[in-house]
Parts: sequence; C-alpha cells; structure tokens
Amino acid sequence: MNADVAVENTSAIALWNDPTAPVSARVDALIDAMTLEEKTAQLFGVWVGASDEGGEVAPHQHEMEEPVDLDALLPTGLGQLTRPFGTVPVDPALGALSLARTQARIAATNRFGIPALAHDECLAGFAAWGATAYPVPLSWGATFDPALVRGMAEAIGRDMRSVGVHQGLAPVLDVVRDARWGRVEETIGEDPYLVGTIGTAYVQGLESAGIVATLKHFAGYSASRAGRNLAPTSMGPRERADVLLPPFEMAIREGGARSVMNAYTDTDGIPSAADEALLTGLLRDTWDFDGTVVADYFAIAFLKTLHGVAADWADAAGTALRAGIDVELPNVKTYGAPLTEAVADGRVPEALVDRAVRRVLTQKVALGLLDPDWNPLPAALDATDEDDPSALRGRIDLDGPANRALARTLAEQAIVLLSNDGTLPLDGPRRIALIGPNADEPTAVLGCYSFPQHIGVRHPDTPLGIELPTLRETLAAEFPDAEITYARGTGVDDGDLSGLAEATRLAREADVTLVVLGDRAGLFGRGTSGEGCDVATLALPGAQQQLLDALLDVETPVVTVLLAGRPYALGRAVGESAAIVQSFFPGEEGTRAIAGVLAGRVNPSGRLPVSVPHGPGSQPGTYLGAPLAHASEVSSIDPTPAFAFGHGLSYTRFEWTDLAVEAQEAPTDGEFALSLTVCNTGERSGTEVVQLYLHDPVASVVQPVQRLVGYSRLALEPRQARRLRITIPADLASFTGRDGRRVVEPGELELRLSASSADPRLTARVTLTGAVRHVDHTRRLHATILQEPTT
Repeated sequence: MNADVAVENTSAIALWNDPTAPVSARVDALIDAMTLEEKTAQLFGVWVGASDEGGEVAPHQHEMEEPVDLDALLPTGLGQLTRPFGTVPVDPALGALSLARTQARIAATNRFGIPALAHDECLAGFAAWGATAYPVPLSWGATFDPALVRGMAEAIGRDMRSVGVHQGLAPVLDVVRDARWGRVEETIGEDPYLVGTIGTAYVQGLESAGIVATLKHFAGYSASRAGRNLAPTSMGPRERADVLLPPFEMAIREGGARSVMNAYTDTDGIPSAADEALLTGLLRDTWDFDGTVVADYFAIAFLKTLHGVAADWADAAGTALRAGIDVELPNVKTYGAPLTEAVADGRVPEALVDRAVRRVLTQKVALGLLDPDWNPLPAALDATDEDDPSALRGRIDLDGPANRALARTLAEQAIVLLSNDGTLPLDGPRRIALIGPNADEPTAVLGCYSFPQHIGVRHPDTPLGIELPTLRETLAAEFPDAEITYARGTGVDDGDLSGLAEATRLAREADVTLVVLGDRAGLFGRGTSGEGCDVATLALPGAQQQLLDALLDVETPVVTVLLAGRPYALGRAVGESAAIVQSFFPGEEGTRAIAGVLAGRVNPSGRLPVSVPHGPGSQPGTYLGAPLAHASEVSSIDPTPAFAFGHGLSYTRFEWTDLAVEAQEAPTDGEFALSLTVCNTGERSGTEVVQLYLHDPVASVVQPVQRLVGYSRLALEPRQARRLRITIPADLASFTGRDGRRVVEPGELELRLSASSADPRLTARVTLTGAVRHVDHTRRLHATILQEPTT
C-alpha cells in the first residue's frame, strides 16, 4: 500500500508532509489549504468493525444512529475510526489488515492524504477478540502498586499499537462517591490520591507505548445522585476541586495524557459537554492541557435529546465546540452537515472549528500520520501479507505468556483477605464443598468492558478467544488430593432457592465450604455490575445472602469468596465466616490467583480501594466524610464500614516501631520529615502497605476526618525490617478555601501512619507556621517515601 498522495500543482513535498518543519507550521499550512468541509471532517469519527476476512472495515449499525455512508464522507477526509477491533469478533491479524486497507483508502481518497486516527477501548486490557483480559481498575487500586499497573498498561499499549490502533479510551479517573453506581468496577477506588497515582501510572505506561491515553470522565460522573447512571450531580465546587479533579490534574501533569473525554452528567445544571469553564477555562487555560477533548459517545447529541440545552443539532454542535470538545464520537451526527451549515450562516464562528482542527491535526502530525514515509501497515504486518489474507489467521497473539504472567501477578496482588480465623491457608483438606453461582462460571472474573462480556455475549457461537478457567477447575489443580463436590446453590440474580438443600447437604459432608458469590458483569441491566447496572442497595444480588446464611448455619467452616464489581454488605458473614476473600473481577488469571491464596501458595497483599459496607443501605458514603458523615448520636444510621478503605490481611505479621519526627514545626511552604521501622515478625515472606493519612482538626472550611496523602508497599522476608524515611511537603495539606483558591493554612496537623483508614499504627502531631499560603496546579503532589534496610 502506498500512502503517498500527490499534492496539487507541485512536485515538491507539501509543508504539512515535511517532517523537518515545525509541527505548528505544518498544521497552519494544512488548515490554510482546507475547505470548511475538510476541516469539519477531521472533527468526527465513524463507528466501524474490522473485517474477519481482511477486507475493509464496515460501518457499525448502531441503534442510536442512522447508517453512515462511508463512501460519501471520505472525499473530505475522516477524523477517527471508532473501535475497529472492539465492535465484532475478528482475528487480530486479519483485523489489522482490514484496518490498514481502510486507512490506505482514507488517505488516498482525501486530497491531503490524511489517514484517520483509530481508537479502541482498553479499560481492562485491549478490548479485542483474543486479547488478554486483565483485572478491572478496581483491582488495580487494590494492588497499591503503580509500577505494576504501569507495566500492564505498557503491555496493553504495545498490543494496540502492533495492530494499528492509535488511541485508547482509558483510564477511568472517576472517584467512587456511591458504590451503588454500576460503573464502580471501572474506577480505581474511593480516594483521589489512590486514583490519581494508579491512574497516572496507567497513563504513563500506555503513552510510553505510543498510544494516546484518554482520561475519563471529565468531570463528576461518579457523583451522580443515588448512584444512578447519567443522573444529575449536585456537588459543590470545593468537593469537585478537592475530590474529583485531582486525579485528572495529576494524570495530565505527570502522566502526559494527550486526550480527555467529557462526562455525560450535568453539575448544578451545566452538562460537562457544554461547560466552557471546565473544558477550556480549567483544563486548558489553567492546567495548560494541549491535547484533544473527545466526546463521550453521543454526548453532543445528548445536549439536545437528554439535557435540553440545545434546540437542534447545529445548536448542540456549536455549544460543545464552544465549550471545548474537539471530536465528536462515535459517529458523525452534529459536527458534520449541521456544524458546516451553522458556520456558513454565521451561527458558529469558523474560528472555533479552526481551534479544534488545529488540535486534531497537531496530534496526527505528532503521531507521524502525515509524514511522507507513513505506512498504513502496522508493525505486526508486512507488505507480503496482503497477498494471502487467509494465511494470516492466528499470526498475531494478543494473549502471549508474558501478558498472562503479568495478568497473574496483578490478580494475585489485588486479592484482599478481609478476615481470617486461621482457617486460611487451607492445609490439605480431604473434602471441599464448593458452592455458589460464581464457582463454576468462566466469565465470573471479567468486567463489563472485557471483550467477552461487552461484545462476545452478542456472538454466542464465537469462541471466547482466551482461556478462562473456572475456580472449580483451578481448585482441582491446586488441591489434587482433595475430593471437591460442587453445587450452584442459586444464581447470581435469579432468586432461585431450590438449590439450597443440596448446597447445605454438601457442606455438612465437607471439611470446609467455599462459597463463591458476587456479580455478573454486563451492560444496561444485563448484569448486576457494569455500565447502567446500578443498584438500590448494597445487598448481595438475588438470593445469594440467603445461600450464604444457610451455609453459615452448618457447622462446617465457611470461607466466603467474592468475584464482584463493587463492595457488598455481607451480613452475618462478617462475624461468622471463617475467612472472607475479596476480589474485584480479577481477569483471566483470577481464579488461579484465588486458588493460590486459598492454598497459601500466594500470600495476600491487596488492600481495599473501597470500603466494604456493614449494612446494605448506608450509601452514599466513603471514608472521606467529614465528622458529621460518620457515626454520631444525631442520626440513627451508622455508616461505619465492616471493612475500611485500605484494609487487608496477610498470612504473616508486621510490627511498626520507632517513629521519629525530625521537627515538630514547619512553615506553610516547608516540609516535615518522619521515619519508622516496619518488621515482618512472622514465619513467611509477605508485603505490608504503609498508608499515610493527614488529619486537619481545624480548618476554614469543613474537611474530611482524614485523607490519604501517601503509601508504600514493603516486601519483607521473615524477620526482615526496613526503615521508611518520609518527607511530607506542606502542599499536601492544601485544600480549596472559601474563596475558591487552594490554600495551605497554619495550624496543627496529625500525620497518621496506618494499615488502613481505620487502623492507625503511629501518629505524628506537627504544626504548620506562618501565613496562609495560596498554591495552584504546580504545587507538590507527593510525599517522598524511601525504603532503607535496617542494620
């Protein structure tokens, strides 16, 4: 395929194709040469599906949109190809050839030779048939391990890049505010610092592989009323600034993210897609973001159809463009003819189109898409592959041994041991009763944006494309000498109680009962967790609590295992279960990881990224609440969780000692220095997670009781100790003051070194001195934590 396209009336290379020229000069020259229709064509995508025969992509017929005539669109160009791999099952090699052929056609059809930018989902791995299904983001948060998440993201990015994809729609940086929201599984947790650090690591990994990372959803989506998807958001400006925005700020500043996606929700009546103060004033003018803002799917049309702030498609287009949305996704609806006509008749200034297309073309130039040596064939293919497409099938492996090993490590580190009376690890049990709806279900480890659950469910005759061993299978391999009996007991959400008698009979005959409960991921009501699968309470779905209670009535010890997308209230199990093992959709290697934890081959080191509620009806609430959001005598509702944010047990023990504070006082532009020793006092190696929380007892506006400002994983051998030296800048005490500016105030603080938000081990009381100090987005964001061996 030859991507070179002749430039009219000249034999010399056009300026926009000259890689030696400055990017800005190349883009300016191109914009000057384009018609209005050619410019707007760069501002929308077309939803397509790659061909499993290697032919060109076909437009996707989505129920929310009219069919797209690709032939009519291409002469003026095309901005994006939407989800070529994430729409229908397609062999990766043939999909890569299909995409390459389409890109060659796109470049050859428009007079400037501009290819499209291809994007796909990558929330828990590249959402393509046959690609590795990694743990969901809530499991990333449970690892408290940014370096591991960065490595995973880099692997995902390499796979995407190898088949011709340029942009990934991840990570989700929404901070959980209400666990009833269906998309909790897609988030990293309920703390902005944890979300920010883990999310930034993901961005760094994806971007290092050459993939444009897309931060979503900017901003407020997770704070919708009652946890209902797309419901209005009622938070004030300080909550938004101090809880929801910091992860985005960090991922842009430290991660180098090149794209942002708007949130569907409105905040105090202003939809994010129409919020110029957010998408331009804050994002660009304050934070200096210079990438692209892409619309969440159909979000611009929703300004008319759902929000009622636009009279017609042209009004929706002008509103979104003015606010700062550069690209309409997934299909052309408002940024095509309606926008062109609105510019022509003066309703929308052409300068707004030029502003958006400059950002889009700048990104395409930076990706090398306008260079004279650009080739639509991705790295995984070569020119001879066009001759015999059928020979390509199976050529590209998106789920190789290195990927699976990484998925296994992440799954193992993400498993959280909530409670244990000594029953775990299991010591060679002769008879195991394996009970529950998720005990023998292959897809119970997958989130709703995994390919099998997102797309594969619509193609039941197509193989899954990846190996998904059930927990029943991996337990049989882990305990080859045990007799394992199995009963489903009940379904995930069918309410069927007919299997309880068999389940309790097997439990009575066993040495230990493993009950495996949780969720089924799906979309818009087709699951118990996932997009559009919101819940009224945090009770276990269906009849699972009845099954659990019936098993607890049997004298056999019960180990409760959860494969879920959100935390659930577990009722009697909190106090009566012999052990509770929590996993959040741990991916294709998840059941092997769980089996390893149950057997003791894996020492659990995960920590809760979200609190586990004590009762099903205490939402919304997270550990970040102010004093009156916690238990008090003025309310009969006690929101105290059963297991707090940051909680997690190990099969060994750790001792924290010898806290030293170098100085009790520091100015408001200074820093504190602490040190402590952590020792593994048990008989086996293990990992402790030291968490640093800040408590500000007196402030000019109401503050959370405490908030996470740092953390560190320590892997220690038996009897091994390490000294942690922690430097804490005063900037970490900043918050948004009454006038809307971020301030560091003088006064007393508590720096709590804790094993969870409810388990402080050592506390340093310090004082900030001097004048109130204003800080901005250039403030210091992290404590420095150094690990040193002890003598």
